[in-house]
Amino acid sequence: MIGNTFIPFGKPNFSEDEILAVTRVLKSGWVGMGPETTAFEEELAAFLDSPQVVLVNSCTSALFLALLVHGVQPGDEVICPSLTWCSTANAALYLGAKVVFCDVDPSTMCITPETVQGKLTAKTKAVILVHFGGLAVDVAPLRAVLPSRVAIIEDAAHALGSCNPDGRKVGSSGNVTCFSFYANKNLSTGEGGAIALSDPVMSERLRALRLHGLPTDAWKRFSDARHIFNCQINELGYKMNYTDLQACIGRVQLRRQAEFHERRLKIASYYYKRLSEQPKIRFQSEILSPGHSRHLFVVRLPIRELSLTRDELLMELRNRQIGASIHYTPLHLMPFYALDSHQGPPELPHTEELSKDIMTLPISASLEMEEAEYIVDQVVNLLSEATKTLITPQRSLK
Repeated sequence: MIGNTFIPFGKPNFSEDEILAVTRVLKSGWVGMGPETTAFEEELAAFLDSPQVVLVNSCTSALFLALLVHGVQPGDEVICPSLTWCSTANAALYLGAKVVFCDVDPSTMCITPETVQGKLTAKTKAVILVHFGGLAVDVAPLRAVLPSRVAIIEDAAHALGSCNPDGRKVGSSGNVTCFSFYANKNLSTGEGGAIALSDPVMSERLRALRLHGLPTDAWKRFSDARHIFNCQINELGYKMNYTDLQACIGRVQLRRQAEFHERRLKIASYYYKRLSEQPKIRFQSEILSPGHSRHLFVVRLPIRELSLTRDELLMELRNRQIGASIHYTPLHLMPFYALDSHQGPPELPHTEELSKDIMTLPISASLEMEEAEYIVDQVVNLLSEATKTLITPQRSLK
C-alpha cells in the first residue's frame, strides 16, 4: 500500500525551472500583465499553430468572451453537451442566452453532427464543441451541417496538445478555441485561460475586452508614455486579464509538454493493459492514440454485473486514498439548468447512461508508477469482490 498519502485526481508538475521563473519575475518588479504575457501568447500561438492567442484569467472567461464577440445576446440559443463542466453552459447564461443541451456519442463522449442537428432552431447562435477528456473532435463534419450564421466555439479545456488523426492541432482550426490552465490541467499556471483564433481584428477586440475595454494595458503605458494618451474606452470591458507571474510559469510548462505527454501516455497505457483484462470494462475511444492529450482517463464500469453502484465503488476507492472522480454529472439533470421546468429535462439517453457508469482515475505528469499500480490493484480487487458478491447468492439458489 502507498500509505496514508491521498493520491489526488490531478496534480500539477512544477520543477525548479518554474520556481526560478517566478523568482525572476518577482525580482523584476513587474508582476502584472506585461512582457511575459506577450511572450507566452506568442509561444503558445506557435505551439498551437494558431495565428492569434489572447490570454485571460480563466477558461470560463475565455468562453464568455468568445460568445460575446460572436454577438450572443438575450433571446439567442447556444447548443452544448450536457456532459461537461458547468462553465461551458454558464458562459452563455451570463449573456442572457438560452442553453440547449445535446447528447454525445457513447464511445467518444463528445457531440456529433447528428446530436447537434436535432437541437438546431432559427434562434441558434452558436454551438460549443467540447473536446472531452482530451480527444480531438474533427470540426469539419459539424461545420458542414450548420448554417453559416451559427458559430462554432471550441471548449478545449481538456485538449491542450490534442491533435486530429491528420496531425492538425486543437486550436488551429480557425474557430475561436478556449483553453484552461487550471491547477489540474496538462499545462498549469494555477488559474488562467487562453483564446486561440485566426481573426486579427477580433483578437484586438478581445485584448481590450479582457481589460476594461482599454486599448492599451499598463505595461504599454509604462514602457511608452505615448500610450498614456490612448486610454479611450469604446465599449464595456471586463477584468479578465492574465499576469506575468502566471505567464512565466506557463512558458516553462509549455516547454515541458513533450515530457508531460509521454508521462501521461505511460500511465494510460498501464491502466489500459491491466484493466482490459477485466470483463466488460470500456474506455473512451482513441484513449491511447498519439493525438489524445489524456487529460482524463475515464472508464466505463460494468455496473449491471456488480453488487456495488458506481458511487459506492468510487467512495470505497477514496477510502483507500485514491482520488477517483466523476466527469461529469450531466448538467441537464441539475435543478438550476431545468430552465423550462414545465417541459422537464431533455431526453439525452447516451449522456444519462454514461452518467451511471463512468469514473475517472487519477492521471497527471506527477503520478508515480507505484501509485498507478496501487490504483489499478485496488480497482481490480474491488471489481472482483463486487462480482463475487453478486454471483454467489445466485448460485446458492440452484
